[in-house]
Amino acid sequence: MPAKPHAVVTGGAGFIGSHLVERLLADGEAVTVVDDCSTGNLENLNRVAGHADLSIVRSKVSECADLSQIVGQAQAVYHLAAAVGVELVVNSPLHVMRTNLHETEVLLNAAAASRTSVLLASTSEVYGKSQKTAFTEDDDLLIGPPQHGRWSYACSKLMDEFLALAYGREHALPVTIARLFNTVGPRQTGRYGMVLPRFIAAARAGTPLRVYDDGRQTRCFCYVADTVEALVRLQRCPTARGQVFNVGGTEEISIGDLARQVVEILESSSALEYVSYNDAYAPGFEDMRRRKPVVEKLFNATGFRPETSLKAIITLTAAFGKGGSAAPN
Repeated sequence: MPAKPHAVVTGGAGFIGSHLVERLLADGEAVTVVDDCSTGNLENLNRVAGHADLSIVRSKVSECADLSQIVGQAQAVYHLAAAVGVELVVNSPLHVMRTNLHETEVLLNAAAASRTSVLLASTSEVYGKSQKTAFTEDDDLLIGPPQHGRWSYACSKLMDEFLALAYGREHALPVTIARLFNTVGPRQTGRYGMVLPRFIAAARAGTPLRVYDDGRQTRCFCYVADTVEALVRLQRCPTARGQVFNVGGTEEISIGDLARQVVEILESSSALEYVSYNDAYAPGFEDMRRRKPVVEKLFNATGFRPETSLKAIITLTAAFGKGGSAAPN
């Protein structure tokens, strides 16, 4: 009988990682999670706790003594371990850069020894200050000046991409890069500044929803189940190797309108409170006015594009926060 497929998920106790772990186990794969739980939480894996095919290694990637053996026995690695969240990026830039750069290089080096396929989760932040109405994977990237720590995260994740593609060229490592655009859903925390869980928590408590700047900056939100589906399909797609793919929803909304929708859907009495960037963050903070992906490349490679509506995303996420069961695999 052939051996069961085995996947490694770094950051598997995190928001996206935990949903991915559930999906892989449901598909009949064995999964090893490597996570130091610095931003993730083992409670996110409660639904699969004790699963016979799940192993959990509580460690940084770089401090995992058995990393080479674990990766060498796997057919695929999903590298989701990273420092995330605007507040963490602004307040702890050294931690963010060290985590994103060093941990990724250690992981790639381990995978290269066995040529285990790696799916690297990157971010739409790498598009920087570009003013394009929608971003494609081949666009030039416009990063802000180093005096503004806001851009340290974007640069560290962009270097992760360069590292991965270099390992692909120089060590024949099968790598695929997914640039994630604002993934949201059950289990996401507002602890590090994530906008939708912040809004939902405030609306539920009847407190003001804090909207930064004029609230006219726009984003596209992707439901976590759609993100996971895209990641799995990309990892299982041989023709995706050595390429970069946008993964995200395409329903664009201003942050102010997002706040109003949350208030309406939750039937909240909360008001909107507009806060300047200078009051919310250190002086000089810069933001992207628009962040909309073009996802045709993803569809052409995998036959999939995220399509969960924003109203459904808000409803499902809010229901889970109230103790509902909206937590799909």
